[in-house]
Amino acid sequence: MKQWTTRAGTRIIKILGGRSNVFLVSGNGINLLIDTSPAFMVKRLQKNLRKHLRGNLDFLVLTHTHFDHAANTHLIKKIYHPKIVVHTEESRFLASGDSPLPAGTNLFSSWLVRNFGRRASQVVRYTGAVADINIDKETDLSEYGINVRILPTPGHTAGSLSIIIDHELALVGDALFGAFRRSCLPPFADDTQELISSWQLLLDTGCDLFLPSHGSERTRSILESCMKKETGKMKH
Repeated sequence: MKQWTTRAGTRIIKILGGRSNVFLVSGNGINLLIDTSPAFMVKRLQKNLRKHLRGNLDFLVLTHTHFDHAANTHLIKKIYHPKIVVHTEESRFLASGDSPLPAGTNLFSSWLVRNFGRRASQVVRYTGAVADINIDKETDLSEYGINVRILPTPGHTAGSLSIIIDHELALVGDALFGAFRRSCLPPFADDTQELISSWQLLLDTGCDLFLPSHGSERTRSILESCMKKETGKMKH
């Protein structure tokens, strides 16, 4: 499993990859799970959690509530009893297990949503869960002994969140996409302009590395280049 360690000693392990990345963040005896993967990956998720988790799972932070991020929330809650953290805008979707699919950001993804979105939304419903902590603004977890901030970064969805660790590294959910070379724009987003604004929020954190939920890490220089490119498109 790939892992990163900040200068302050916080460890981030990618405990699940492939369809959707899942991260375990550990520091000062506090453990956070970021997202839960789609339902079909639940056995691998449980196996890797048993392998890498040391102590209690204190928080489960959902970057948003689409099926490939939140489908196993109910099971993680049942087994590990973490406090579930979600944006207020997403809380009702998590409770129902029915999170609306986003719009496309290019011709192909827009075509997919138009032609198959309604059918797909019925297939990807999952067992709901009730959030313990609903947030709608930047939230600091330092009172629990770990230098983590949860930052609203809307655009992919209205209630998307990013997790800022030790001012060095950010887990960004679908605010960025890491599957295409030197590109950051997700193929799906409800509000592309708001998404680009969230990129600036991420740059303003001072982080040098951004870990998306799909694909590989993106450096600060790549994000700056992507932002310049997409901002230029909007001006024309």
